[in-house]
Amino acid sequence: MSGRRARLSLSVQYSIADGDLPARNLLRRWAAAALANDALVTVRFVDTAESEALNRKYRRKSGATNVLSFVYDDRPGMVHGDVVLCLPLLRQEAAEQGKTLAAHCAHLVIHGMLHLQGYDHRRAVEAATMEAREVAILAALGVADPYAARDTPQAR
Repeated sequence: MSGRRARLSLSVQYSIADGDLPARNLLRRWAAAALANDALVTVRFVDTAESEALNRKYRRKSGATNVLSFVYDDRPGMVHGDVVLCLPLLRQEAAEQGKTLAAHCAHLVIHGMLHLQGYDHRRAVEAATMEAREVAILAALGVADPYAARDTPQAR
């Protein structure tokens, strides 16, 4: 990339109506902070039913999940995919973890963006690498370490 900043084309979709979601410029800032390459990404906010349907169809798991990432390999050298966030679950988790919705959204947007770039957390060593990257990006954005309180559920 020769020292230039990665370019991001970001679309935001809302399949669930809500007035206090983070502004598009914040979503863009969070997504861009996690990029190593140019990207074409859609961030989509969904309800529990859509999250559950996607989780069942594509991961063969029951129940809604806080974040899903879908990678499209049709653009060599570019990150291309979707990050799907389940708003009711994000709200619930933020409340349980004692953090703002914005801080939790920042974490999960970054988490999803890292998945689009090949990061994973299936094995302990992968999880440690991914978490360290998330914490560093969030710290640069002024967001607290989401893994500091290990007794609460996190993005997994």
